[in-house]
Amino acid sequence: MDIFEANILVMGNIIKKINLNHSFIFFLFSNIFSLVIFKFYNLNISSLICLLLILIIGVSHGSLDHEKGKKLFEILKIKEISIFYLSYVLIAISVIVIWTLLPSISLIIFLMVASYHFGKEDTQFLINKISFVNQLLFFFKGSLIILAPMFFNFEDTVFIFKFILVDNELFYLTLSFIETKNILPVFITLSTLASIYLIFEDFNFKKIIIFLDYISILILNYFLSPLVAFTIYFCFLHSVRHSITLIYEIDGQNLSNGIKKFIKKALPLTILTIILALIGLYLLNNNYDLHSSILKIIFIGLASLTFPHILLEYFLEKYEK
Repeated sequence: MDIFEANILVMGNIIKKINLNHSFIFFLFSNIFSLVIFKFYNLNISSLICLLLILIIGVSHGSLDHEKGKKLFEILKIKEISIFYLSYVLIAISVIVIWTLLPSISLIIFLMVASYHFGKEDTQFLINKISFVNQLLFFFKGSLIILAPMFFNFEDTVFIFKFILVDNELFYLTLSFIETKNILPVFITLSTLASIYLIFEDFNFKKIIIFLDYISILILNYFLSPLVAFTIYFCFLHSVRHSITLIYEIDGQNLSNGIKKFIKKALPLTILTIILALIGLYLLNNNYDLHSSILKIIFIGLASLTFPHILLEYFLEKYEK
C-alpha cells in the first residue's frame, strides 16, 4: 500500500467515525425534537421555515458542483467550462418545464431517482464494494424517505403531491389502492431488509449508522408532518453528511480550515439559489397561496437541482476511476 492509498484509508476511517457520531447525535435530536413537537403540538412549524432551512442548509451540500464540474472537465480535457454551466442550467430548466407538462410522470421518476440518491449518498462511505446488488439495495434503503411519510401520514403526503401540480386521477387511484390493500408495509419491509443486509455485509461496528438513521427516519415521520420530517432529514442528516465528505476532500488534515474553505466555496451558489427561489416564490404567489407556492419551490426546485447534481456525481465517479 502506497502513501496515497494509506491517506485515503485513514481519511475514510475518520469520515466513518465522524458520521457515526453525527448519526448518534441526529438520532437523539430526532427523538427529543419529535417528542417536544408531539407533546406541544400547537407549536406549528411553518412551511416558510422549512423552505429557509432547505435553502440555507440543504442546498449548500450541492453548491460545490461548479468545483466538481471543473474537475470533471479537467479529466475530460475540455477547456470551455462555460459548456458545463450551460449544460447544468439547461438540465435544471428542462426538469421544471417537463414537470409542468407531465407532472405525474416527473414525480414518479423524481421519487425513484431520489430514493436511489438518498440511499447511496447516506450509505456508500460504509460499503467496500459497489456491485449491482448493492446499488439495488441503496434504492430500497433510500425509498424509506418516500415510503415513511406515505405510511404514517398518507393524506398529508397526497395533499403535497396535489400542491405540486400532480392532478392525474389514475395516479391517485393507484396510491389509494396501495394504501387500502396494505401494500405500503410490503415496500417498507423491503427497505428494512435492504438496510439489514447492508449492515451485516462485511459487518463492522460503524455500520450501526444505518440502523440509527433508519430509526430516526421512522421517528420523524411518525411524530411530524411529511414536510417537517423531510426538512429535518434533508438538512440535518443527508446534507450535513454529504458536506462532511466535501470538507474532508477540501482539507482532510485541518477540519477547521476545511469548514472555512467549504463555506467560502459554497456561499456564492447558495446565495444565488436563495435569490432565484425567492424570485420564484414571489412570482408563484401571484397565482397560488403562500403554502402552495412554497411546496412548489421546495419539491419542483429540488427536482430541478437533483437531476444535474446526480448526473455530475455519476460522470465524475465514472471518469475518476
